[in-house]
Amino acid sequence: MTQSKHMIRNLSTLVELRSTEVERLQTEMAAKKSLQERYQKNLDRLNGLCQASGASGKLPLALASNCGDYKQAVMQMADSHRLDLSMHEADMAVSQRALNAAYVKREVLDNVLQKKQQAVVKEGNRLERKQHDELATQLWLRGQK
Repeated sequence: MTQSKHMIRNLSTLVELRSTEVERLQTEMAAKKSLQERYQKNLDRLNGLCQASGASGKLPLALASNCGDYKQAVMQMADSHRLDLSMHEADMAVSQRALNAAYVKREVLDNVLQKKQQAVVKEGNRLERKQHDELATQLWLRGQK
């Protein structure tokens, strides 16, 4: 019986550790989701800046050149942000798989723990019934004498 309690304590500790890991990974995913949203907002702003700069064809040559350089710089920055965003999203996918795997491990351990706890309770009930049956038998036998 003490071996079962020891196993239950160990399983409980493992479930707690897995829960902590799941919580850590969930926090990490939330931070990554927030960063992804910031990347997307920055891209939207950069696209807005590029469109707001207007057409440069009707401007004097010096201004047209400056406007063209500005648009090119904004578009390069947007391309860089898109690349960073795609790499970040790939990292998020890896983190999501790790989170899913940690969650499954925790659930499996929790199920094993619950089954073990149920088995211990069932065994305790069986022993208690056995003791009651033995006492009832002893009382009955005493009454027969």
